[in-house]
Amino acid sequence: MTFTAAQLAGNPSFLMSIRFLAGQMRDMFDAGPRLARLLASHQRWLLTQTAYALNLEYDPRDPTSGFTAVRLTARITGHKVASRNTVLAFIEELFTYRFIVHTPGDERRRPRHFEPADVSHQAMFAWILGNLAALDLLDGGQRAVFFQANPSLMRLVQPRIARHCLEDAAWREPPEQVALFLWTEAGGLVVDNFIARMDIESREPDRFSVGRVETRALAADFMMSRTHLQRVLAKAAQRGCVGWYDEPRKTHLWISRDFVEEYCAWQSVKFAYVDEAFEWAKAQIEDMAV
Repeated sequence: MTFTAAQLAGNPSFLMSIRFLAGQMRDMFDAGPRLARLLASHQRWLLTQTAYALNLEYDPRDPTSGFTAVRLTARITGHKVASRNTVLAFIEELFTYRFIVHTPGDERRRPRHFEPADVSHQAMFAWILGNLAALDLLDGGQRAVFFQANPSLMRLVQPRIARHCLEDAAWREPPEQVALFLWTEAGGLVVDNFIARMDIESREPDRFSVGRVETRALAADFMMSRTHLQRVLAKAAQRGCVGWYDEPRKTHLWISRDFVEEYCAWQSVKFAYVDEAFEWAKAQIEDMAV
């Protein structure tokens, strides 16, 4: 039995799972900052997941299948996630930093196929594992253990998650407060940082304490402009998403309960798809074993 998005959003322990995953994402960033930034804005998250899924869906009998610039562009622009030029620039960046490589033998062919480098495979596996571990916190499940013991599940699980998330506007188009961060450069890293640090035991009726936040240090940590970070925080403060306990010094930050609830509701959509894809894939391999 898998969780629905409504069940997750209504589960009082779901915030703990969100906080756990935020900490996992921070660990991924520390292990590979440049690669982690590929998931640090929602647009790049959708691009990355879709590109990876296209690679796993490659069928040798169909030379037009797999991860090509044409196929990624068609899928992404079809849902109005990014322009053709943005997709092509994204692919070029992946190739430049060696997160993807040409499929052997395809260097001079058209269409030219790409595939993830080993470091990208490892990062995607870790991302799915972290999401499954966060789900396990809710019901004492063994999803993460099973996934680690059966890594071949990756080929079934990831494309299903990516397709459902791209096609569902509830995930593809974050709610307004969440979008203030997630549609900006490195915005996902900033939110993960705040969620991982916030005091979930806070008794304040409308906010959670995040603690001391030095914008200069945070911006440097996430390889982003301090001016950009301050602009994002200013917009969020105008909406009441975040604020400072010590105006005008602005060193101790709080995040509103309203924002956290909206963020959890949005995250529940993705988590439900992760859970469904895992259970579906698990059933597939168990049926094959009979």
